[in-house]
Amino acid sequence: MTTSAEPVRPGPLAARPVVHPSAPAAPRLLRLPGVYRPQEDTALLTAAIGDLAIPSGARALDLCTGTGAQAITLARRGAATVLAVDLSRRALVSARLNALVRQVAVRPCQGGLTRALEEGPFDIVVANPPYVPSPAPAIRSTRGWDAGPDGRAVLDPLCAAAGSLLRPGGTLLLVQSAMSDVDKSRELLAARGLRTSVARRARIPFGPVLSGRTEFLEAAGLIEPGRRWEELVVLRADR
Repeated sequence: MTTSAEPVRPGPLAARPVVHPSAPAAPRLLRLPGVYRPQEDTALLTAAIGDLAIPSGARALDLCTGTGAQAITLARRGAATVLAVDLSRRALVSARLNALVRQVAVRPCQGGLTRALEEGPFDIVVANPPYVPSPAPAIRSTRGWDAGPDGRAVLDPLCAAAGSLLRPGGTLLLVQSAMSDVDKSRELLAARGLRTSVARRARIPFGPVLSGRTEFLEAAGLIEPGRRWEELVVLRADR
């Protein structure tokens, strides 16, 4: 499944819809062993944040922060407070170190969606959750990307809770693979009363993880036989 870019409807946080044939380069950040490495999806989401007009005094959330790349971008763009949430202690240490090096204010917080809901609501929420389809349950070393056989183990609850995470007028930016059913994400977000659009997208060649499970992806009907590229999509949802 692929998703074509659409105009972003005007909203409280105006954005420019941009389509890229390939993803921008990922930022270089300090990273403890086992923490998700910034990749093309990180860079694409960072670029989408750059398209937002962030209001003064904004409260922002970076869910599944990893190295803190998006939290740092939000702080640099002017968000008044930035919460960086992740299940991994090593990720939070990495995010804290990266924020300190760049001299921006970020508050790391251990937890997942439940913790984010407790801390909300927010004016801006960005998320780079696990979305890679996997033939086996995620383990500690793969939970940064593996998300069940359809890639939606984290996407479904996140999309269902998005309306509660956002203040009125707030915006969510969510990056995922087209293999993980972008249409379903949009349907779930719309069912919560959110206006959705495609902010950015990019096509990239398979990396080591997807290259190692092409047989599973083909058998599951998630890619056509012989296909060795992935489409990344940044969804925008406005409340």
